[in-house]
Amino acid sequence: MMPSTLIRRITQGGLQRRSLQQILRRSSTLRETQTLLSRSPPTLICRQSSTDRFLNARPITCHPSRLCHGHRPGVPHAKDEAFSMKALAQAPKPALYLGLSGLLPFVSAPLFMAATGSFCPQVAHAQVVYGATIVSFLGGARWGFAIPEGSPARPDWMNLGNSVVPSLIAWLALLCRDNVAEGALLVLMGLGLSLHYDLTLLPGYPAWFKAMRTLLTLVATFSLVATLALKKFRHKEEAVTEPQS
Repeated sequence: MMPSTLIRRITQGGLQRRSLQQILRRSSTLRETQTLLSRSPPTLICRQSSTDRFLNARPITCHPSRLCHGHRPGVPHAKDEAFSMKALAQAPKPALYLGLSGLLPFVSAPLFMAATGSFCPQVAHAQVVYGATIVSFLGGARWGFAIPEGSPARPDWMNLGNSVVPSLIAWLALLCRDNVAEGALLVLMGLGLSLHYDLTLLPGYPAWFKAMRTLLTLVATFSLVATLALKKFRHKEEAVTEPQS
């Protein structure tokens, strides 16, 4: 009886020891699983269904200026300021005074011819040459604005290509030496195109500069139109006086 009882107790003790080891292993596995789940990202804990992911999806948004003009990597994107003529009061004094003084050659030409009551081709040609110089300057200003490393305008084909177009128009205007009207029309085209670039297509200019550019372009345009009107009026007078003589 004693050996069988001893064998039974030993067997029961081994079974209890095995069950205890299995319980310990399960508890340790459960702890490891809980630790792994606590360290894992939320996306591994709870997977969203395809319907939830579709409903929670965010629309893709693209900034138009980055698509059109190209944002330079590593440079914070500068938003264009709202255009308003009231921003002209914020213009720096040197820029404002130099810009207004630059209108004197434009305005003085038609005023001189109107005061003398005659159309002078040399004065009109000088006005056209000065206008072509200003148009070329506006294109170079955009080129210089896109070159620096911190500029919001990237030196790509659009920015630099549009900067060259006003200079080409100014060169064509200078070739019209014998026809003041054609040269003046080309200068008007260059001024309008440059203003269109600065206000709508190309980013980066402050609001005060846009307001000043608009004012200067309008005055220069009216001055050239006044010169063309004086030329036409003078030709009509000559056509009327010739048959009488």
